[in-house]
Amino acid sequence: MAGRASPAGAAKGFALPQVPKILVYIVGFIPAVWLFYAGITDQITPLRQLLSINLLRYRRAIGLLAFYYAALHLITYLVLDQGLDVSAIMADIIKRPYITIGMATFVILVPLAVTSNNAAIRRMGGQAWARLHKLVYVAAIGAVLHFILVVKSWPPEPLVYAAIVAVLLGYRLVRSLVKKPSPRRRPA
Repeated sequence: MAGRASPAGAAKGFALPQVPKILVYIVGFIPAVWLFYAGITDQITPLRQLLSINLLRYRRAIGLLAFYYAALHLITYLVLDQGLDVSAIMADIIKRPYITIGMATFVILVPLAVTSNNAAIRRMGGQAWARLHKLVYVAAIGAVLHFILVVKSWPPEPLVYAAIVAVLLGYRLVRSLVKKPSPRRRPA
């Protein structure tokens, strides 16, 4: 009998009724749609304000971990996929847009990783350092595009990451556009 759990399967756990896969995707995207709506209607704030979770002290460590994983990903591509064949790597960069975007994104991450230390902040000055590190937004977009383009089938995973990045960057953009300048006090 199709659709019924076998006696052996019933002993392993509760058998759920079959649900169309599209329904799983739709339900799975509800939080992303809600967050997007809440973001554009100014009902949501960054993670720190929304959930009282302050990851600010871990920002540098998280950024460096992201760089290390990107470097491992690149090394795997260079060594295992291309066998350190420079001409094949260059041809791949030119031929495949996802490789081009991935390489450009990694190039953006290098100065961010190199300057992720207190000495670099002192040498560059806080404002210059902060301007440079805004490139992380470009890198996030590049990483998402790379992931979307590299996936050959239709799993929603790259789109979930794209939605997260879009919501976070969209929130920051909208917030910066509607942020009212604080009134300046005049001397009495």
